Amino acid sequence: MSGHSKWHSIKHKKAAQDAKRGKIFTKIIKEISVAARMKGGDPDKNPRLRQAIDHAKSVNMPSDNIERAIKKGTGELEGVDYEEISYEGYAPGGVAVFIEALTDNKNRTVSELRHIFSKHGGNIGESGCVAWMFDRKGYMVVEKSEASEEELMDMILEAGAEDLKDDGSNWEIITAPNDYETVNNALNENDIQMDTSSISYIPQNYVTLEGKKAQQCLKLIEELEDHDDVQHVWANFDIDEEEIEQYSK
Repeated sequence: MSGHSKWHSIKHKKAAQDAKRGKIFTKIIKEISVAARMKGGDPDKNPRLRQAIDHAKSVNMPSDNIERAIKKGTGELEGVDYEEISYEGYAPGGVAVFIEALTDNKNRTVSELRHIFSKHGGNIGESGCVAWMFDRKGYMVVEKSEASEEELMDMILEAGAEDLKDDGSNWEIITAPNDYETVNNALNENDIQMDTSSISYIPQNYVTLEGKKAQQCLKLIEELEDHDDVQHVWANFDIDEEEIEQYSK
């Protein structure tokens, strides 16, 4: 596994801001509906649905919204049929970008994403062009105030985690996909609150950007993440603290 990217710090702050605005509700509702459609509406028998519901509760989504999303997925209520699809491309500086989306119109989505890439100096690519640069892993973020390194290390290694990383103000926990739920449950059982918890695509290596290319890349990733059909965006870039401060102004 490669080192930490400071972009993660921005993503955590932005996710918190989106949650406050309720902006993230639409994306979670889509995920709940798709999870329920694929494996049924019982979260005890559907880990993906259980994770989506936990995410919904963490951003204070009303229980009525959750129930409606489940029923739309199982067919008890009329709803839109979303399709899972991934997109790949390049940001400025040769940065690899991997996207997961849920859409009811693939032609519309790819056209809009292609426009976003082009506007910010990147380009959307063919399937498989960058996926090989990422490893699929369980990924959790815990604020340092929640637990000491020693306490957390003992807990997660016993549960099957692969690694614990220090990003400055947070602990990052990496697991194999098959061990993700066990580690996630261990943290919950020990009342360790997580800022982020999901199956992710972790870059094998990072491209360091600065100046104009750094700003272009940040703006590209942010606009992709703001798109209604996009669920997750991963990119293999890093930037220095000055660029983060400039971007955050």
